[in-house]
Amino acid sequence: MRGELVYIESPYAGTEDYTVEENIEYAKLCLKDSIERGEFPFVSHLLYTQVLDDLAPSERRAGMKSGEAWALYADLRAVYTDHGQSRGMDWGIARAEKAGQRIEYRSLEEQEEN
Repeated sequence: MRGELVYIESPYAGTEDYTVEENIEYAKLCLKDSIERGEFPFVSHLLYTQVLDDLAPSERRAGMKSGEAWALYADLRAVYTDHGQSRGMDWGIARAEKAGQRIEYRSLEEQEEN
């Protein structure tokens, strides 16, 4: 059976609750969770921020557009919510809804409790 292609939404930018570094580590845990579910995930903000500056508006837009091009091929948009929901995530969710893509909200903390 073919696993699903999954595009992961999780926050990247720092907030008063979580630093960028904490959000990067969280995104890695989300990636691992998806792999452990037998899925084939893609996390654009872990990849593109290695070569693009998220604080430079034109580079951020380029990264988001590149990520979204890949995201539209996904079977599922997995939204990980433990660190909140960023504006970038809101944008991705709206794009997924517009494309009629399936969206699933997930929490690593709730999963650990079960």
